[in-house]
Amino acid sequence: MSQQVFADRVGKSKSWVDKIERGARSLNKISTIADIAAILRIDPAILLDRDTQPSDTGERAYGVERVRAALSTYEMALDRRVPGRDVLPAAQLAASVEHAWTTYQHARYPQLIEGLPDLVVAVQRGYVREPRAMRVSLVEMYRVTASLLVKLGETELAWLAADRAMTIATGDAVLVAAAAVQLGQVMRAGRARSAVPIMLAAAYRVAPPDLEGGPAAQLSLCGTLLVQAALAAAQHGDEKATARLIDEAVELAARVGDGHDYHRTGFGPTASAAARMLVALELGDTGEALAWHEKTVGSVGWRWLPAEHRAAHLVDAARAHLQADEPAAAGKLLLEAAPAEVRYRPVARDVLAQVMRSPDAPSAIIPLAVALQVPVG
Repeated sequence: MSQQVFADRVGKSKSWVDKIERGARSLNKISTIADIAAILRIDPAILLDRDTQPSDTGERAYGVERVRAALSTYEMALDRRVPGRDVLPAAQLAASVEHAWTTYQHARYPQLIEGLPDLVVAVQRGYVREPRAMRVSLVEMYRVTASLLVKLGETELAWLAADRAMTIATGDAVLVAAAAVQLGQVMRAGRARSAVPIMLAAAYRVAPPDLEGGPAAQLSLCGTLLVQAALAAAQHGDEKATARLIDEAVELAARVGDGHDYHRTGFGPTASAAARMLVALELGDTGEALAWHEKTVGSVGWRWLPAEHRAAHLVDAARAHLQADEPAAAGKLLLEAAPAEVRYRPVARDVLAQVMRSPDAPSAIIPLAVALQVPVG
């Protein structure tokens, strides 16, 4: 096909085609790339000089089933005569749980999916042998499991893990509050109305009598649970309750300050600003959501949030840009988010699919769409 024929078919000048072929000009619009690919009868990804990775759908599904199997090892709870060689020391298991949390907060979901099933079994075995020494580790292991499963969209299995965390934590107000954070995440995915009173009960139970001099760790848990309650209220349209709850959370965040991660909450002024963005998004106030997004990423504390927290926020901000009919801006935010956040989080993949339906989507996002088998153009 000559340059002139090709130019006529794509609706461009011969000079434009020549510049593209020489690399003097880049292809920067999804619609143009899709048109050229159709004319040449090739995959759009071939037009980009980038390698693509295969979809992780099968790996993710297999990992979830392994976690499901690990959570079903009831025989360990029925037989306390576990051979010593099958149970790791409590300190070693506690360190492994800490590593799992770190892996999650760095948005390294493939690595966590790979190692979590064995950790679940090991910690459950350790608890059977040493209930008192392993109680906190077991609650934390169920918490990180629930967080990952919520991220993967596996709500019912996440409910099982969160419920077990709550059961093991019973009797300890701080442990219950920590476990309730994940319970709130799960309940917001279908039981939002019921979540509000449960989150408030856990929040006010752990709140120190004196907020002025209360421990920052307890304030962080209380504030995080208030955020969960506010998000749940926003989901069922209770604007008055949402405003009151998020204001309470913001007040506590100011007392805690940024740069902390008590009980794996990352709670502080920047996290509360991010929560305001999500609350506005849930209530359908797109302009307010985008304004809070700008405040969040422009704050000093933004870089102190865990990578997972930042990535989740960017995906939610991309949703806001889509609501504002700004697919190009949404696509750019997906590119800024941690790659695993888009590859493994269903809502992020949905946002990507919507972005790819727009002719204004950034071409740089095509390799990701191809790898995740999202239609281009």
